[in-house]
Amino acid sequence: MAQTYELVASLRDRVGKGSARTLRREGKTPAVVYGDKQPPLSIAVDTKETFLKLHAGGFLTHVATLKVDGQEIKVLPRDYQLDPVTDTLVHVDFMRVSDTTKLTVNVPVHIVGQDKSAGIRRGGSLTIAAHEVALQVSAGAIPEFLTVDVSGLDIGDALHISAVALPEGATLVDHDDFAVATVVGSAASASEEAAAAAEAPKA
Repeated sequence: MAQTYELVASLRDRVGKGSARTLRREGKTPAVVYGDKQPPLSIAVDTKETFLKLHAGGFLTHVATLKVDGQEIKVLPRDYQLDPVTDTLVHVDFMRVSDTTKLTVNVPVHIVGQDKSAGIRRGGSLTIAAHEVALQVSAGAIPEFLTVDVSGLDIGDALHISAVALPEGATLVDHDDFAVATVVGSAASASEEAAAAAEAPKA
């Protein structure tokens, strides 16, 4: 299951560009907490701490606990903005969640079994067609990744999403049976197969 972490936040009394600039000079980033049929809550989070969480991976799939003036709010980051010039964090949107909140998340794909794939061992190349898969899942059961085993693929084979085990209770957002990974032949392996076919005795 997905990791969790804590962030200390403070309430914002003022909003607007001027207030946001003041916060950023203080090493804080403006943020908003919304959802759960409650009014939006304007807060500020520590820029450095949040930026480290962002670049640690899984930022949009890891549930966090915000500690705001003695109150704990369970949230999931849903969006963030970076400065286009400095690449610094300028804003974060958090959504209130509980363990049973159903939401849509993009879960990364984790490929295993390359060393056992007959197609790759024969010189084929693995092509990952889907690096992420959109799932509808409970907030308390978001997986870190989906494991995709390509050990059974030969050249020309594809592994479709229907062959990938999903977490219990999770459903696909895209109902098409799309290919997640394929093994394609290299030019060298294709020429070798053509030569072998040409040398094979005629029936």
